[in-house]
Amino acid sequence: MTQALIELLSTPWSYAVIVGIAALDALVPVVPSETLAITGGVLAGLGELHLGTVIAAAAVGAFIGDSSAYLLGRRLGGRARERLFRGERARRLLKWAERQLGERGPYLILIARFVPGGRTATTFTAGMVRFRAVVFFPIAAVAAVAWACYAVLLGYFGGRAFEERPLLALAVALAIAFGVTALVELARKLRR
Repeated sequence: MTQALIELLSTPWSYAVIVGIAALDALVPVVPSETLAITGGVLAGLGELHLGTVIAAAAVGAFIGDSSAYLLGRRLGGRARERLFRGERARRLLKWAERQLGERGPYLILIARFVPGGRTATTFTAGMVRFRAVVFFPIAAVAAVAWACYAVLLGYFGGRAFEERPLLALAVALAIAFGVTALVELARKLRR
């Protein structure tokens, strides 16, 4: 898969692919946007892509995806509530999510951007419970830029350090990314 991503980003459409995959990942969490952003960073470190443009493409894609999930939540929220939250336990969970977003929404939206799958659930739920758009969109923009800088620079500096061995650099960068994600999840569980 790594070689396929490198080949995908070695085309004239590299930046459009980064935008598209980053956007799609916020809606379909199995799409490998972190891997793609890190790969873009590795290729920027090797001089094949422009670093600033890779970061911008990843941030724009992430923002589009998170905003789309939020807007889908607002649009489909009523039907989703009816179908997914029928039982008493489900309604309590929804109330809990609404309360959590009310108490620490900006923090949750920012942190969720770094948790694969968490971003989709959080952004969709924020839309579904009608979290204020005037707060959501600026926080989603900050989260998208922070995530893009983190993922792309991880690949970039790893790519520079392992210039002669780009696949090893990608493997190290991915290991660090998964490690950070695991630490975020561990911290979340410990806070409970």
